[in-house]
Amino acid sequence: MNIPANSDDDSAPSLVIVMGVSGAGKSTVSQALAERCGYVYLDADDFHSAEARAHMAAGKPLTDAMRVPWVEAICQHLRKLAADGTDVVLAFSGLRKAHREPLRQCGYKTRFLFLDGDRETITARLQARTGHFMPSSLLDSQFASLERPCAEPDVRALDITAPLEQLLDQAVRILQSDDVDHRAQSSSH
Repeated sequence: MNIPANSDDDSAPSLVIVMGVSGAGKSTVSQALAERCGYVYLDADDFHSAEARAHMAAGKPLTDAMRVPWVEAICQHLRKLAADGTDVVLAFSGLRKAHREPLRQCGYKTRFLFLDGDRETITARLQARTGHFMPSSLLDSQFASLERPCAEPDVRALDITAPLEQLLDQAVRILQSDDVDHRAQSSSH
């Protein structure tokens, strides 16, 4: 059965997208949140082509055209999981609204958690990180590409300066609150 995104159908599985620029903590928060909620964890970085990874590793940002097949591959995988009723937490940069929008159409009740932080904090994290294909030199291009999602109704911002456990507690409270709000709206119609 095809269930539209953010549907009133409470049987639709949940998709929680943890988004932000490189170094914001998407993978760390997503993995821990998936474990806490009993959801499947996916990292959008795993869907990049070898060419895209090499491009970024060479210090060159991806163009919007280069991101299209990446987003399509993620959506294709999510649609398969949604058809099976699988709840998912996805670590995904989501820098532009055009990249976020297709994920809202994959058959899930979709919510975004925007890991919001300042350039100095994120630069320090990137410089301390090892073994990742994304060099810290691309952070400026990430901030330049970021279309802040705070006006989008299914997005909640989290301040990344909080410790991980506090971020997780906030995320769970937000998700539970959104579920209560969704059920209340559904019963009033």
